[in-house]
Amino acid sequence: MPVCLLISEDEAHKPIQLHHQQSVTLGRGPETKIKDKKCSRDQVELRADCNRGFITVKQLGVNPTNVDNVVVGKGNQVTIKPGQRLYMVNQQYPYTVKFTEDTSTPRSATDLSKPAKRAHQMSSEGNGEKIKSPANKTSTSHTDHHRMSDDSPPPKKTPSGSDKSESAGHWSQGLKVSMQDPKMQVYKDDRVVVIKDKYPKARYHWLVLPWDSISSLKALHSEHVELLKHMQRVGDQMVQQCPDAHELSFRLGYHAIPSMSHVHLHVISQDFDSPCLKNKKHWNSFTTDYFVESQDVIAMLEHDGKVTVKEGTNELLKLPLRCHLCRKEQPTIPKLKEHLKTHLPS
Repeated sequence: MPVCLLISEDEAHKPIQLHHQQSVTLGRGPETKIKDKKCSRDQVELRADCNRGFITVKQLGVNPTNVDNVVVGKGNQVTIKPGQRLYMVNQQYPYTVKFTEDTSTPRSATDLSKPAKRAHQMSSEGNGEKIKSPANKTSTSHTDHHRMSDDSPPPKKTPSGSDKSESAGHWSQGLKVSMQDPKMQVYKDDRVVVIKDKYPKARYHWLVLPWDSISSLKALHSEHVELLKHMQRVGDQMVQQCPDAHELSFRLGYHAIPSMSHVHLHVISQDFDSPCLKNKKHWNSFTTDYFVESQDVIAMLEHDGKVTVKEGTNELLKLPLRCHLCRKEQPTIPKLKEHLKTHLPS
């Protein structure tokens, strides 16, 4: 099967390879080298049809994306074929399309999000592969070189003062690397992969990630509903197979403003018994409205076609420490952890 190459006419970067029928979101960022703030980080969603030789372009950003002289318009989509020109925003940053059998040279935009091959049967439903036991209790090992939680430290500056967040190797891109690591994978099928959180905030803490490249909740729209429902089904399956499921409760949801790039569903037990839970931000990100239930995200997409994050959501991380079960306020994390033990079954 031929592959599709998205080629920058400005030669700002190497051609980006688009895999057949895999959605890729592009805009301002390290992949395109675009720094123009009029270009959204999620400016366009591209989907290549390598069999028929065209790309579907959907405009996600506010400012106009063009195919030749035609404005796509926010929420609209058009097709682009070889010989036509895609302007990322405001008739700037031109790209052309090429279909080729040669995959040896270009860097792939979905190298870190391509689907796994159809896996062996996991259960009687036969739609995925169980990679290893889901009983991945909290580990205190911190030897991993990519951070793996939504509490990563602020980005450090390079000697020149530039922000390393624009680098593909930045900590915020760690999920894209870890989801490809067989040692991290617990389950995978042709739509999603489940990995262990490297810095779990409870005894059991998994992340369900789509193979499709979707940067954040803001990049989701109505056509992703079925994908998110599948992610929830897989998360529920992880809980059902957990050896301690009979004595622990779980929640499935998303951080409203995650610091890690790539949409990921948290599946987390509610004991919060983990040495990696260290501060107020950790606690409040899972026990306030900062943590949005999976069902609520799906409902928003079905009703509004997008996910809306309330203004001031970040302030929830600064709330006092309160027990998620009895709401009793605690002065420190150690005191909170001691209090949580009182809620454990005797």
